[in-house]
Amino acid sequence: MFLVVTRNFPPDIGGIQVLMGGLSESLLDHGPVKVFAYEFPNSSLYDSKSAMNIERIKGIKLFRKYRKANLVNNFINENSNIRSVLADHWKSLELLKEEHLNKSKTICLLHSKEINHQIGSSLNKRLIKSTNKANFIIANSNFTKELAIKVGINSSKIRVIFPGIQKPKIIDDKFKMEAESIFKDSFPKIITVARLEKRKSHDKILMTIKNLKTKFPNIKYISIGFGEEENNLKKLSKELSIEKEAIFLKNIDENLKLALIAASNLFLMPSRIDKKSVEGFGIAYMEAASYGIGSIGGKDGGTSDAIVHNKTGLICDGNDLNSIYEAVIDFLTNDRFNKFGKAAQKFSENFHWNKIVKNYLKLINE
Repeated sequence: MFLVVTRNFPPDIGGIQVLMGGLSESLLDHGPVKVFAYEFPNSSLYDSKSAMNIERIKGIKLFRKYRKANLVNNFINENSNIRSVLADHWKSLELLKEEHLNKSKTICLLHSKEINHQIGSSLNKRLIKSTNKANFIIANSNFTKELAIKVGINSSKIRVIFPGIQKPKIIDDKFKMEAESIFKDSFPKIITVARLEKRKSHDKILMTIKNLKTKFPNIKYISIGFGEEENNLKKLSKELSIEKEAIFLKNIDENLKLALIAASNLFLMPSRIDKKSVEGFGIAYMEAASYGIGSIGGKDGGTSDAIVHNKTGLICDGNDLNSIYEAVIDFLTNDRFNKFGKAAQKFSENFHWNKIVKNYLKLINE
């Protein structure tokens, strides 16, 4: 049995949620999977359709982490057939007892923004103490690995395993038609799927769309996601007079999201560093790639592991509006976007979960 202990899990939305859902599902092909996760809206519907044994922890945020830890500690103590404990975050290991974890292989996943704490700070000390409980520490990119070593995590335990993606689904004609009705006859069709937060550079994207209007009068930009920057971005869109060109969508059907990605010419997410928050990998680039769409990403963080510069897309400076603009022009010139898309789709095949999960199994079976 594989035991997954996670703070982030579907149907909640986000990169780590997608990763943990995909990893857990791929492990099902190799044995039973038990998941301890927090409850979210519609989680009961998701759980009813899953082959995994998912136990949801309810309650106030302050107390539920202790309740979850107690449930997990008891579960490990009472079950002798656990092959591995896999945690999404160092905080998911923090309250688990070492004597219980020592009964099987323990794997802790790392994501750059969750470990970017000053050496010697209380959070850094907790991070080190918690990750020391793991047999293996999985960095989601080479950037995250280097950051982990820099903040004092035991380098001998760190392995780089990139996040996986599901194989692309066949999109129903109904959703293809809906996507076409949204994009209409626009060009270029540009899309971002991400939380609306500062490090994703949505503000710079909107300014780039404004600047591109002269050259591409039929440009259309779609942002799929929600977050704390939503009101600010809609206000900026209005100030830039691009309300017709920039469409904000959230809480849409997954199939429509995929249809919109597949119908686009460019996935644009020039991420930048915002305080301690930085892009660790960028699973959204790889999802777009699986549907034959190339990407433009920012130079900060682990994006270069997800985008091969000048082959599957372009890397630019997410802090520099001119750099983003020039990258988009370069991407679209002489139909380069088609070449990027084909190369990106082929590259994405290396990230299918049936291949990525083997890297985890190899560690578990050591």
